[in-house]
Amino acid sequence: MLEKTTSAPQDASPLKDRVFRPLFAAQVIALAGTGLTTVALALLAYDLAGSQAGAVLGTVLAIKMVAYVGVAPLAGAYAGRLPRRAFLVALDCVRAALIACLPFVTALWQVYALVFFLNAASACFTPVFQATIPEVLQDERRYTRALSLSRLAYDLESLLSPSLAAAALLLLSYDALFSLNAAAFLLSGLLILSVQLPVRQTSENAASPWALLREGFFVYFGTPRLRALFLLSFAAACGGAAVIVNTVVYVHTTLGGGQVATALGYACYGAGSMAAALVLPKMLDRYADRAFMLFGAALVALTLMLGSRLPDQMGFLAIWFVLGVATSLILTPSARLVQRSATEESRAALYASQFALSHLGWLASYLLAGWVGAQIGLSWAFVCLAVLAGVSALGAAVLWNGRHETAQEHVHPAQDHTHLHIHDDHHQHEHEGWEGPEPHSHPHYHAAKRHRHAYVIDLHHRSWP
Repeated sequence: MLEKTTSAPQDASPLKDRVFRPLFAAQVIALAGTGLTTVALALLAYDLAGSQAGAVLGTVLAIKMVAYVGVAPLAGAYAGRLPRRAFLVALDCVRAALIACLPFVTALWQVYALVFFLNAASACFTPVFQATIPEVLQDERRYTRALSLSRLAYDLESLLSPSLAAAALLLLSYDALFSLNAAAFLLSGLLILSVQLPVRQTSENAASPWALLREGFFVYFGTPRLRALFLLSFAAACGGAAVIVNTVVYVHTTLGGGQVATALGYACYGAGSMAAALVLPKMLDRYADRAFMLFGAALVALTLMLGSRLPDQMGFLAIWFVLGVATSLILTPSARLVQRSATEESRAALYASQFALSHLGWLASYLLAGWVGAQIGLSWAFVCLAVLAGVSALGAAVLWNGRHETAQEHVHPAQDHTHLHIHDDHHQHEHEGWEGPEPHSHPHYHAAKRHRHAYVIDLHHRSWP
């Protein structure tokens, strides 16, 4: 039975926020451009490697994930110390310059190098952008709708972009798609430049970037629902990798299709993902995230197993559509779990930890989908991904139970320390003189205490009760 949550107000649209609107437009435009590059890279790989395109594309995407996993945590740790608007705009300009070089490559090593640096820039951009949104939209219901809109923006990479690519390819070569993506990054940067982002207060006592990096991983692995999210993200990666890596090979070698049919396959996956993202916000107002996310992971495993039979054109499109639905059921609510598990101080580092750790799953899935498909066959690639998705779903169900979503009764031991704080329920103490406006930092003592509240891992709660 689904666990009920509170209902949402009638007017909870994040698009009414004058800061969020340009940020969302920037995300839509940048991701639409990235979707064009996804199609163009698949076709470039097929031109350079022929029937081994799946292995080449799997390697390209694995390099992308290495950049994400290695760079994102550092970006999240330093995010609080950087001028965010200038940082995000500069990264959009860097990405535009790198993507503009792709039409001129003549060898695979050039593709690999450009993809690494391009995605290192994206690994810096995405966690900082994600951590900014809950600061702009502090109401949880508006933030939930913003997450759904964000999911729809990602779906443009799978739905609208391939459809545009299919139309463009009737008139242009795929090289032109790279140029369109470069223009999209520049426009994204201009939109971000047009808004004033919230400025976080910092203190001379603030933790160092490396301390924040360690804290992000400590909080992540100390929180049961985030450990489950790691597995659920891996299940989603198994479904996504099957589509992103092997669509071009499936269409060309099994179905005998071409460029337009390849774009149609990506679009069908995006249609399923968008359908789920449109329905989920109202459902998440009434019911808890857990059931939808676990069902999505199980559906990924079942659908991939059906895909191992290599059906005809209609079966192929149906399976891609259902995979889109299943992965969206997992990915749309995922940022809510991170937000619910973070404090203001740990938010950027925790988003970066989720970004890096979830992409470990994409790294493994891309390599598996590409190399097993190329060496043994597409059917076995689907079977392997289905088994991994099923095991991940079972593991997540064990790690994450309903008790983790309720207030937790716990005991605080006596503690004496110094950190930036406000006078909340954990900080009711007297001052010797004035310590400055809140939040402020000074040595203070906590007496032993038992109480109950929504629980997150932070300076005062170092392990799950």
